[in-house]
Amino acid sequence: MPSLDDIRRALAAREPVVAPADRESRAGVAVVLRDDPDGPSVLFIERAHREGDPWSGHMAFPGGRVDPGDADERRAAERETEEEVGVSLADAEFLGRLDDRQGNPRTHGRLIISAFVYALEESPPLVPNYEVEQAFWFPLRDLMATENHVPYRAYSRLDFPGILVGEPDRHIVWGLTYSFLEGLFSILGRPLPDRWTEEMRSYARRIER
Repeated sequence: MPSLDDIRRALAAREPVVAPADRESRAGVAVVLRDDPDGPSVLFIERAHREGDPWSGHMAFPGGRVDPGDADERRAAERETEEEVGVSLADAEFLGRLDDRQGNPRTHGRLIISAFVYALEESPPLVPNYEVEQAFWFPLRDLMATENHVPYRAYSRLDFPGILVGEPDRHIVWGLTYSFLEGLFSILGRPLPDRWTEEMRSYARRIER
């Protein structure tokens, strides 16, 4: 499993793909790492169940939309992380940025999401706010474990690639967060297994039109 030094070097050696700045809506998320004895762990949140929230109950990285008071997407990610789980990134080491991602073209076609990677020297207590059901750390090495790669049923008809990070049928990383993890592991030279079926690829092509 890559060490924190491996991640630091890999991110420093590449330029991320950044979407043009003319989009109407942007958001930022924070991929927060800590160095545990058995290797790096990453911070996940389980979003609270809220009516009308398209990400209700989803596993995610802390983050959210850019507010008028935010200087940019990175500042939004830092602000939202402190608001959602009580973790300040002011003194955290900034490791780099992942490639930007577009929101679901069917529901958030104008939304661009940027992900920023940080490393904490110490692990502060996690204090979830009303937007977060639960927050916890998960070892990066276990994201690669075959037994944790499970399908996630979405849109009532398709099983998308997912990673089990907690309780079965509840804590499954998929969609946008999974896509950011795919990008990170690809940068590290340890790509996640290709779990995309032709049916899923066909569906993705249709909703992008």
